[in-house]
Amino acid sequence: MKKSMVTYTFLFLALSSFAHTNPVPLTANTFDGMWGLEIESGGVGWLHVHEDQGFLDAELLWIGGSVLPVSHVYLADENTLVVTRTYEAKKSENRTHTVTMTLRIKKSGDTLEGTMTAPKWNGSGETETKFIGKRMPAMPERPDLSKVDLGKSVNLFNGKNLNGWRLIDPESKSAFEVVDGVLVNDPVQPDHGAHISYGNLRTEKEYGDFNLKLEVNVPEGSNSGVYLRGLYEIQVVDSYGKPLDSHNMGAVYSRITPNEAAEKPPGEWQSMNITLVDRHVTVVLNNKKIIDNEPVYGPTGGAISADVLAPGPIYLQGDHGKVSYRNIVLTPIN
Repeated sequence: MKKSMVTYTFLFLALSSFAHTNPVPLTANTFDGMWGLEIESGGVGWLHVHEDQGFLDAELLWIGGSVLPVSHVYLADENTLVVTRTYEAKKSENRTHTVTMTLRIKKSGDTLEGTMTAPKWNGSGETETKFIGKRMPAMPERPDLSKVDLGKSVNLFNGKNLNGWRLIDPESKSAFEVVDGVLVNDPVQPDHGAHISYGNLRTEKEYGDFNLKLEVNVPEGSNSGVYLRGLYEIQVVDSYGKPLDSHNMGAVYSRITPNEAAEKPPGEWQSMNITLVDRHVTVVLNNKKIIDNEPVYGPTGGAISADVLAPGPIYLQGDHGKVSYRNIVLTPIN
């Protein structure tokens, strides 16, 4: 190797080492904080931008699934944030591609405008989705639940029909029906033919803060969810015997992990007692308090709104598996 090449290589390695050990302060970052995203397709997202040991970092929720760390985030300039998120797509038995979603975001005060681009599945062309965002309001102090003012309880399910409920998407197929006084969702897929997209069921009325009591029966391997104000999913799933996780029964999906396992074996009726006050959630599962007045910093996957201050419906997830509900009673908190 020539001397000039040796010198260049040494200088490159030295600069690389300096860059890794001496991060430059991010003085121009005005994107810091949590943002609720309204996506043009009708979906909801959430972005949390922050600094970690001098480096920019972020977590992202995009329509469905979990809140996840981004693959990369950087400031293209003082008013442009670029966020990438990757996932693995199996193309064939022997080949998997890493697919990259790229969000390019502009900021004006406490609002965002952006586009998400990603390749089409067949590799021909790309999709582009526009979205807007607003800075999330500050989280209130933890409420004193002993002082809440309870209103008059309302039975949301009459045990006879679906009065007071409707599909979120009226064009989707419903798998909900009343059987022997029980609300049953059984989204059966055909053995052959196209996959059927079943709809989610919501209350006609919308609510602010409340206490919600219900009973649910989850068969082995099945999955559903109860959404509070259309924002926060309380997970309903057969997780009996599994290690604690933010995707288990009674969890606030991908956000809050239960402090203990309280679920029953599949096929048994289980009780849920859920309280939502000032964006703080308490969950009592089978008479055990598994989430104790914990803040929920943003919507969960499948939310129908990014406005965490507005009233919203109770909605039941209908597209995952067979689940039964009964004795659904809501008590508003004034």
